Amino acid sequence: MTWKLVLEYDGSRYSGWQEQKNARTVMGELRQAVEETLGAEVEMQGAGRTDAGVHALAQVAHVRAKVTRPKPPATLLRQINDLLPADIVLLELEPAPARFHARHHAVTRTYMYQISRRKAAFAKRYVWWIKEDLDVERMAEAAELLMGRHDFICFRAQDPSKPGESTVVVVENAGIETHDHMVIFRMEASHFLWRMVRRIVGVLVRLGRGEITPAEFRQLLDGRADPRLDVAAWTAPASGLFLEEVRYK
Repeated sequence: MTWKLVLEYDGSRYSGWQEQKNARTVMGELRQAVEETLGAEVEMQGAGRTDAGVHALAQVAHVRAKVTRPKPPATLLRQINDLLPADIVLLELEPAPARFHARHHAVTRTYMYQISRRKAAFAKRYVWWIKEDLDVERMAEAAELLMGRHDFICFRAQDPSKPGESTVVVVENAGIETHDHMVIFRMEASHFLWRMVRRIVGVLVRLGRGEITPAEFRQLLDGRADPRLDVAAWTAPASGLFLEEVRYK
């Protein structure tokens, strides 16, 4: 039996989505709750491997298990939620085709990053507070340049689990919008490189502060590294990043 799951979580207390030895992860908590509910071992995978401290509004996962008498989806949803910690919530659970794969069948993923231009008492764990003035218009113009096919080698961290990984990504949509003191960056793409979004946000903030020029931003987007531009050191904090949506055909 195969199920498609959609869940939200606050990643603040977890070492990311992917299961790890001697570390608390979202997938580890979910597996424990699902296996206890089904009374069987399961195969599980998510659509995106969010890093430590990164949140999700709609992470998608598939679960496969051998069960002789499957419970109704509404019953499974309720029982699994009863076993999950308060900062992980299963939003949807439905039967899926036997070969459905949450990662391989995803068409695009959308990430959202939240920047606050003032100190926030209640949103501290979910934003990056920037004290300095930001030229949001300049940042928005640069964000639009991200759309299309680009080599993001200057914006990625080397993933040891993916040696030789291509750094070319097709970006379907990217942009910045503002709501009062909040600056929201969104990016939709076929896939994402490790820490790619956080490094893009870090560079956009440098641009908004006037610390780099639009020409230097375009140079990085063209895949031309400049030792004077320390993109790795500019990586935005995990707190403001959310996996917002995963789209399927």
